[in-house]
Amino acid sequence: MDRFLKPEENPFSFFTHLQNRGLIQDHTPAVVDYLKECHEHQLVPKVYAGFDPSAESLQVGNLLPALMLRRAQLHGLQPIILLGGATGLIGDPSGKKEERNLLEKHLLDRNLRNIKAQLSGILDFSSGPYAAKVVNNYDWFEKFNYLDFLRDVGKYISINYMIAKDSVKIRMETGISYAEFGYMLIQGYDFLHLCEAENCRIQIGGSDQWGNMTTGLELIRRKHGKEAYAISAPLLTDAAGNKLGKTEKGAIYVDPKLTSPFRFYQFWLQQADADCPKLLRFLTLLTDAYIAELEAQMQTHPEARAAQRVLAHEMTRLVHGEQVALASENASKVLFSKDPKVLASLSEQGLELLAQEVPSSKLGAAAGILDVLVQTGLCASKGEAKRHLKSGAVTMNRVKVTDEALQVNEESFAGQRWILLGLGKANLHLLLKN
Repeated sequence: MDRFLKPEENPFSFFTHLQNRGLIQDHTPAVVDYLKECHEHQLVPKVYAGFDPSAESLQVGNLLPALMLRRAQLHGLQPIILLGGATGLIGDPSGKKEERNLLEKHLLDRNLRNIKAQLSGILDFSSGPYAAKVVNNYDWFEKFNYLDFLRDVGKYISINYMIAKDSVKIRMETGISYAEFGYMLIQGYDFLHLCEAENCRIQIGGSDQWGNMTTGLELIRRKHGKEAYAISAPLLTDAAGNKLGKTEKGAIYVDPKLTSPFRFYQFWLQQADADCPKLLRFLTLLTDAYIAELEAQMQTHPEARAAQRVLAHEMTRLVHGEQVALASENASKVLFSKDPKVLASLSEQGLELLAQEVPSSKLGAAAGILDVLVQTGLCASKGEAKRHLKSGAVTMNRVKVTDEALQVNEESFAGQRWILLGLGKANLHLLLKN
């Protein structure tokens, strides 16, 4: 059985693939005919998605449109990544109850660089008709003066049309600035510009962007009498309707400095059974048949969590690479296994990842176990350490320790670079050899 989707030079198959995966919330009906026509005439249609640079890194929710572009690429379309260097200076009101804080230009530029680098790991930028392309809307808005914008864009869209959009309607009650009110015109012009400059006729995005996307369609139709097309995907939510990637500890980012690869891996590993099939279909490039096989395993052996393990590996591999995915998997097994033998499998990279998640320190001179428990902060005093030893709560490499006279020295490492100290189930400390 093939595990991964294979390239298929058939633009129409892109639409059917999205349908099969449940990735279409709304679409302009004529997009189907356009894709069929491109396939019949061996044309390469272009499709774009915009990325908001309001944060210094993509979050997991941003992976959905990025992967839709990758899917398009695999089905014979050329993807265009639009970075919002201009729109990021205003802020999209869609889904927001309050006005955004405006970013300084140097922060916006940093965010754009980061996001471009992150997307370059997901899409294929090599040569050929399907090679991904990056554009920045600041390049065409930089010298676009206000009067020209009103004449070339504003005159085609009525105020009535704009206030009927949900993104504006919701904010009319609490107040919306003129800058954010005009955002949909700016985004709509992006579509018009890409249609004119790149012959790009399709835009994809989340369902919360549908109003902005259709404004672009309207501009193209009114200015040039041409047909353009849009496809929106459902927002990434869990079974309870919560936005995916928003946790108690904060958002889950693609940048390893903001969300460690180990924590990124754990986020996907901890997904509920009810959410896993949808996430596999929405976010991975695994085949339908392989996902169906994982679903069957969930039914027969739910305790194995096979689907979650594949999801965690695939998402970490996609974002951080195969070696980091394997190291995260390795560190996860070591951290949560109760089997002392599993600890011996910890790789060097897995150790580095584990040291980012578990408090760690180096063993200085040889010391008694009571002193070590205090020095590592697992116990506040020797008296407390004695009580925990007596109760059997202390472990070294998952083996219970009860001997108060035990010396921790170089021989204790048994040829390894580390010892995993434990106090109960939750309190762990990685003791490293000098």
